[in-house]
Amino acid sequence: MRSASDVIVVGAGVVGAACAYYAARAGLSVTVLDRGPVAGGTTGSGEGNLLVSDKEPGPELELALFSSTLWQELAGLLPRGVEYEPKGGLVVARDEPGMAALRTFAAGQEKAGVTVSEVAADRLPDLEPHLAPGLAGGFHYPQDAQVMPALAAAHLLRASGAEVRLGPGEEVMGLLTGPGGAVRGVRTASGALYAPHVVNAAGTWGGELARLAGVLLPVLPRRGFVLVTEPLPRVVRHKVYAADYVADVASGSAALQTSAVVEGTPAGPVLIGASRERVGFDRTLSVEVLRRLAAGATELFPVLAGVRTMRTYAGFRPYLPDHLPAIGPDARVPGLLHACGHEGAGIGLAPATGRIIADVLTGARLPLETGPFDPARFEPEESR
Repeated sequence: MRSASDVIVVGAGVVGAACAYYAARAGLSVTVLDRGPVAGGTTGSGEGNLLVSDKEPGPELELALFSSTLWQELAGLLPRGVEYEPKGGLVVARDEPGMAALRTFAAGQEKAGVTVSEVAADRLPDLEPHLAPGLAGGFHYPQDAQVMPALAAAHLLRASGAEVRLGPGEEVMGLLTGPGGAVRGVRTASGALYAPHVVNAAGTWGGELARLAGVLLPVLPRRGFVLVTEPLPRVVRHKVYAADYVADVASGSAALQTSAVVEGTPAGPVLIGASRERVGFDRTLSVEVLRRLAAGATELFPVLAGVRTMRTYAGFRPYLPDHLPAIGPDARVPGLLHACGHEGAGIGLAPATGRIIADVLTGARLPLETGPFDPARFEPEESR
C-alpha cells in the first residue's frame, strides 16, 4: 500500500497535467501516473495548436472558446518557455466555391462567439507575404494561438505541485474498487495506490483504461505525420491552412487524408501537416504521406520549395466516433472520471477539460453544459 491522495490522474500529457493543475488549485491532493515520460504520447507529437477556427458551432466550439480564455490566463502564469503565441489563424480558399463555403462556415461561427474577418484576395499578402498568388481569399481568426505542447505539460505539472510518478512501474494494471463498485484507487506494476477518484487522461490508451474498469469507451488512434523544416526567419506568420482541412478534421474516414497546414514557430522551424488515417499504432514511415505534405505546403508557400526538412515524426490522435471528447464522471463506475478522446484538439482543449474535472471533483458549478461529453454515451441503450 502506497500513500493516498484525493485524486489519481492517469496520464502525464497536457490534458492530464491540466487536470492535475486545476484539481490542485482547488485544494485537492493529486498524484499523476504515467508509464512513460511527461508528454510521451500524443502531446509530445503535437504541433501545439489552440484553435477555434476549425470547429463548427456546437459543444466543442464552446469548449474551445472557454479554453482559449484559460490559455490566456495560463500564459501570464507559466514561464515564457511554453512559447504561448496568440498569432492567429488564416484559412484560405483556392477558388470562389471554396470561399463561399468558408463564408457560410464563418458566419455560423461568428454567431457562436468566434472573432473572424474575411480577407480579400488582394489583402492576403498583408497577412502572409509569402503566400502563393492566385488564391481566392481567406478568413482571419485572431483567437487562434499556439504553445510548445511538451513544455506546457511539464510546466503545468510543476505548477500543480502534484506528486508525479513516471516509468514502467507506474503502469495501471487495474482499478481497485470497494462496496458498490466505487473506485478506491489503482493497481500498478509497483503495487496499490489509493484515492477515491481516478481520472482517465490516458489519451489514445483511454479506451484500454476504461476497459480495465469494465466500461466501454471506444477510443482509437488516428495517425498523423508532421514535417519540421530547418530554422528560418519568420516566413509564415500565422497558422495557415487550406479550406479542406476543416472537412478532414470532421471526417470519420479511416482512409488516408491530407490537407495543407503550415505554421511558423518562435524557435524558427516551420511545421507542416496535416495527415489523418486509422492504422492502429503503426509508426511505419509513409513516404507517400510525406510527399503529399511537402507538395501541399509548397503549393501554399512556394518559398518553402528550397527549404530543407530537418526531421519528421508521427503521432496518434485519440479519436472517438462522434469527434467529441469524453469529459466528466462515469456513472457506471462511481469515482471514475474521464478526460480523453480529444483527437487533434487536446492541447487546445486541455485547460477547459481540467477545469471541468476539478469542478466535478469539488462540486463547484460547471462552466458550461457537459452533457455532450458524457463518457457513457457510447454504451448500448440496453446496457445503461
